[in-house]
Amino acid sequence: MKKNSNSGPLKICLLTYRGNPTCGGQGVYIKHLSKALADEGHFVDVISGPPYPQLDDRVRLIKMPSLDLYNPDHLFRPERFGDLARPLNLYEFASVCAGGFPEPFSFGERVYAYLKKHRGDYDIVHDNQCLSYGIGRLAQKVMPTIPTIHHPITVDRQEEYKAARTLRQKFRVFRWYSFINMQLKVAKSFSHIITVSAFTRKDIAKEFSLDENKFRVVHNGVNNEYFYPKQNGPRPENSLIVTNSADTPLKGLRYLLEAVDEIRRKRPIRLTVIGQPKKDGIIENLVARLNLSGTVHFTGRIANEEFADYYAKSTIAVVPSLYEGFGIPAAEAMACGVPLISAAGGALPEVVGDAGIIVPPADAPALARAIEHLLDSSEERQKYAREGLRRVHSVFSWEKAARESVEVYREAIHDYH
Repeated sequence: MKKNSNSGPLKICLLTYRGNPTCGGQGVYIKHLSKALADEGHFVDVISGPPYPQLDDRVRLIKMPSLDLYNPDHLFRPERFGDLARPLNLYEFASVCAGGFPEPFSFGERVYAYLKKHRGDYDIVHDNQCLSYGIGRLAQKVMPTIPTIHHPITVDRQEEYKAARTLRQKFRVFRWYSFINMQLKVAKSFSHIITVSAFTRKDIAKEFSLDENKFRVVHNGVNNEYFYPKQNGPRPENSLIVTNSADTPLKGLRYLLEAVDEIRRKRPIRLTVIGQPKKDGIIENLVARLNLSGTVHFTGRIANEEFADYYAKSTIAVVPSLYEGFGIPAAEAMACGVPLISAAGGALPEVVGDAGIIVPPADAPALARAIEHLLDSSEERQKYAREGLRRVHSVFSWEKAARESVEVYREAIHDYH
């Protein structure tokens, strides 16, 4: 192993089974952590399955192709049917056809085969919540390997199972989340695990039956290139904003819509949702049933450069999630200088601290009361905007996350030997 494992720059390999930042928080994590590690002088490669991340020029991307069966250009079918001649590809295709989600498993097998041949290239491998059998074997047999577990996906499974109305829908949830059984086993392979909040450390340790002493808390950062207080003239007096995966039950958007329905009966109100609901899905049907189409505006996907502008045109940001392992939307809203109301879901109180109003999760009347209270008090809005900015700058930076991650890397490398 390299002499630089205890001092000096490290050779780091980050793993993510899908890396595009528009795919969700894990893609954002890889993009910004890899850049921050490079800023600190380390050598960083990212191995990713498709869709691939956009990385800093100093970070090398190693593409790990798959069948990419969720690509809208060839949805649920391989781009080249000849690829099915390979057993792993055939398994991947058959699993998707049966309603499963095989990407973590198949990515892990491909990565294991690659890194066995390149074991001398890296001091440490850092897995981004793939937790596949292949990556578990890396940790046991090949080189120092640690994962980040952002939150226990068992919680997602529980909420989606509760939201399913028919036996067929419940079976689909059960089948889709079958990869969790693999993750529960593989998580025991690692000597050190990074997680993003003290709350998730306790939750993951409980859900995965792990010793809390294995965990190291490293908070996420906020990208100040896109999330900052933009001056666009005076803010409106009655405009809410939420960044939301609209049809994911865990995100709690239905409770915010119910709160907005209650408020608009008393005063003018407008809600902008950064996102797009599924056609004929739960949220689209709820908007129609409550007759909110004139009150709620869905933006669809927006460019990163547009976020600050949308926040600048908002009176209050709301994060209604029932559970968040960290809660990047809350930190991003605070970074934009927007007063924040957040549900007490998962790690959100830990992220928000005293810099926003916290309400119980899944409680539309409580959300409505908090929104009306803040709309009626410009002084409190200004106070929370100031406190949010102060908190983000002092606690949530990618530079800090990179330095703390490197401390965990060095500890894991030392213990591995």
